[in-house]
Amino acid sequence: MSTLVAIVFDDPTTAFEMRTSLLKMQKEHLIDLEDSVVVTKTESGKTKLDQATNLTAAGAIGGGFWGMLIGMIFLNPLLGAAVGATAGAVTGKFTDIGLSNQMMKDIAASFKPGSSALFVLVRRATVDKVLEGLKEFAGRGKVYQTSLDKDTEQTLREALEAA
Repeated sequence: MSTLVAIVFDDPTTAFEMRTSLLKMQKEHLIDLEDSVVVTKTESGKTKLDQATNLTAAGAIGGGFWGMLIGMIFLNPLLGAAVGATAGAVTGKFTDIGLSNQMMKDIAASFKPGSSALFVLVRRATVDKVLEGLKEFAGRGKVYQTSLDKDTEQTLREALEAA
């Protein structure tokens, strides 16, 4: 089961920086992220979600492949690829895996304009090494919500919220 962690920042860029750091740690096998989304609230109050994975593009690629394959059976691979890519893109556009977009938008409604947040679903992590890697973000963010146990959540709060 994955663990939800949401961290809020007073500026629009720090959430992107932290996500980049976490993705680097994922390449080093220190953390296994199921999903990560940066939510920004513009100065005008509009909420934007930046998904780590573009499901529309992935759907179009997968649909195009399967459509072309089926099209070969019916002797029209180009038409099959076009129909498959379109169907895949539409399916990808409306697919919501991992974090709920509506939940993130609802939470972001309480943020002040010009702020950002990082929502991550973590499958597993080497906590001490991940916290060590996030030292550069100390004092820059506030833990908004987690599904961690009390001790681990407190350790995360101390590491990130310390000035």
